[in-house]
Amino acid sequence: MSEKPNPVLSGPFFQHTGRCPACGAETTFVAEGPYFRNTLKCIKCKSAPRHRALVHVLSQYFPNWHSLKVHESSPGWDIVSQRLAQECRDYTASQFDPNIPFGDLIEAPTMPCKRYRCENLEEQTFQDQSFDLVITQDVFEHVFHPDLAIREIARTLKPGGATLMTVPIVRKSKPSRRRAALVAGKVVNLVEPPEFHGNPISNEGALVTIDWGFDIVGYLQHHSGLSFIMIQIDNIDLGIRADLIEVLIGFKTPIPYL
Repeated sequence: MSEKPNPVLSGPFFQHTGRCPACGAETTFVAEGPYFRNTLKCIKCKSAPRHRALVHVLSQYFPNWHSLKVHESSPGWDIVSQRLAQECRDYTASQFDPNIPFGDLIEAPTMPCKRYRCENLEEQTFQDQSFDLVITQDVFEHVFHPDLAIREIARTLKPGGATLMTVPIVRKSKPSRRRAALVAGKVVNLVEPPEFHGNPISNEGALVTIDWGFDIVGYLQHHSGLSFIMIQIDNIDLGIRADLIEVLIGFKTPIPYL
C-alpha cells in the first residue's frame, strides 16, 4: 500500500493575541515565517517587533514624548514615524540626500512627516541644544562615521535630553565589524557581498557599513559623552519577541533611577 501524502498545513506559521504598544489596540500578532523580526506583524497597524519595542520603551522612559521637541532621522512609513509626526507637538524629520543642500526643507506630501530637512547626520546644520529627543530607527548600521554621528546627536540634545535608537546587533558578543568604508571619497566594500537595506527616499537602498556587536554601547558612550543603556524585551503579549530588537537610550544626564 502506498503512503498517503502529508496533509498541507494551512494558516500562519504563528499567531498570538495581545495588545500592540505601537497602535494601542487589542490585536493578533501573526507571523508567516520563523524570522519574527520582519514577519511578526500586528494585524491592525502592521508594526514589527522592533517598532513595538521602540514605542514601549519610549512610553516607559518618556511618557511626555508628545510635548517634547523631537528630531527623527530617516523616518519611513511605519507606525512609529506616523505617530511621531502626527502626535508630537514639535517634530522635525530629516533625510540624507547628498544631491540637496544640507539644511534645505523638502516637501514630502506622501510621507507621514509631510516635509523633511535634508541633513547629514555626521555634520548637522541644527543649532546646539535644539532637541529633547533624537530618534533613529535602524540608521546606525548605515553611517560611515558613527563616531561623528553620535557626537552630533549629543551636540543637538538639550541638557537632560536623550537619544533613542534601534540597531540590529547582528554580531552579539563578537566585536563589531566594519563592512564598508569611504576611502578618498569612494566606497570600498570590506565584506563581500555588500548588503543593502531599505531607504525611504531611494530605490537603490542603504548600504550596510557596520555589523554591530554589543560593544556598540561602549562605543557610542565613548564618542558622545552620553550615558547609554541597552534594553532587551521579550513579551509575547505585547508582540515583542524576536532577535535583533534591542533598544538603546543615550542620556545627556546620568542614568535616572527607575
